[in-house]
Amino acid sequence: MTAPAWVKDAIFYQVFPDRFARGAANDGARLEPWDSPPTPGGFKGGNLAGVQEKLLYLQELGVNTLYLNPIFRSSANHRYHTQDYLDVDPLLGGRAAFARLLQAAHARGMRIVLDGVFNHVGRGFYHFNHIVENGPHSPWLDWFTVHSWPIAPFDGSRPANYECWQGRRDLPTLNHANPEVREYLMTVAEWWTREGIDGWRLDVPDAIGEPGFWEEFRERVKAINPDAYLVGELIESSPRWLDGTRFDGLTNYEFCAATIMFVAGDKLSSEHLAGSPWADLRKIDAVEYGRRLTRLAALHPRELQLVQLNFVENHDTPRLLTLAGKDVSTVELATLAMATFIGVPCVYYGGEVGLEGGMDPDSRRTFPPPSDWNTSLLEHHRDLFAARRACAPLRNGSFRLLHASGDVIAFSRDTADTSACVVLNASDRTVRPVIPIGSCFGISPEVRRLFGKGRADLHGEWEERNLAVVLPQRSGLVVEISR
Repeated sequence: MTAPAWVKDAIFYQVFPDRFARGAANDGARLEPWDSPPTPGGFKGGNLAGVQEKLLYLQELGVNTLYLNPIFRSSANHRYHTQDYLDVDPLLGGRAAFARLLQAAHARGMRIVLDGVFNHVGRGFYHFNHIVENGPHSPWLDWFTVHSWPIAPFDGSRPANYECWQGRRDLPTLNHANPEVREYLMTVAEWWTREGIDGWRLDVPDAIGEPGFWEEFRERVKAINPDAYLVGELIESSPRWLDGTRFDGLTNYEFCAATIMFVAGDKLSSEHLAGSPWADLRKIDAVEYGRRLTRLAALHPRELQLVQLNFVENHDTPRLLTLAGKDVSTVELATLAMATFIGVPCVYYGGEVGLEGGMDPDSRRTFPPPSDWNTSLLEHHRDLFAARRACAPLRNGSFRLLHASGDVIAFSRDTADTSACVVLNASDRTVRPVIPIGSCFGISPEVRRLFGKGRADLHGEWEERNLAVVLPQRSGLVVEISR
């Protein structure tokens, strides 16, 4: 199986449309003040025109691919309650606004991946609403699974008497065994792929157990655009999903959890861990972190591992800065690991300027004004992504663990003629590790600093070669060594 080649060079940016940027006014819409705390049901008015206006900012950050949380017509600010898959929500500007954004992004050499939520819909979805209005007489009854009558979509005093996502009556589950439902969803995927999108992030794909569904989805999308990127949102990075018949990549939750445990350690906030997907996180040392990274790097063939989607926070988790008790060095170290480990990095909007927040809805605050930016953290991201673009091994190289001791880990990304060596110091003191790098370098290899603090000097000859590093507390270093 081969994945789309462009993904290896991608730097993703996740946009939660209602909270990122407000462009052209939503006439007549009653919106919450942009700078007020987010609420579960309130709308801030972020839209696709606002995203388009931010394209230059994103390019300067180093981003070349946008992953948009759902944009289809919906009754929820997060838009996972789909009402119409073939229409863009009017609050976001409708289809015309998306067409303009897609054209503007492509003109800049940027790509757009949409969030596909095909397991469940909202109560306002036409076929479900028809059942609500007509009961067992609706011709669309087989699009869902109703257990008893009368149906109770809004009466919280009664059990939800139809299949719905995690028991939530506002998220009716589609009946994927119905050929009409299946064909409808396939045509939705084909429609937007023909419109020019560059891929799909697929929500909870393991919740759709109908045999052959995702195989057919891949076949029909790839028939239109063989370079479309298909990434499944899964907690475990199981190889069975990447056997060549379904997805190109997976959301790398295991990398995220391991990285947070190593770089945040005892700075983790118990207040924000509770009730989050990270409730069981604990401090781990470099040996355990190295073990986990090595396992993840070996899970898939190299060409597939290069396109796994790495992140350190998203819309379903607390913001990392908040989770780490406002320790900025944790965000810096985690971002460095994300940008250099095998796979592609994905920034959750605002993380690059120090946006904070606890669990949903607090993790979905609006993008702050420049006066509230952490500019040093922004520069950290810009410089780091520039280093990634300038160094082929960081995008294409294999993974090799070089050193793991205490709170210091080192690994390399290797190609035939160059290695990028990455060193992370998660301790509160300056460290001086001597890192064996092996015998695969020539007589006079060159060492070039790409990013970070401290210094690294090459010592020894041939198989005895080592990299002597001096690295300040809570910092990282990336050097390139030519063979």
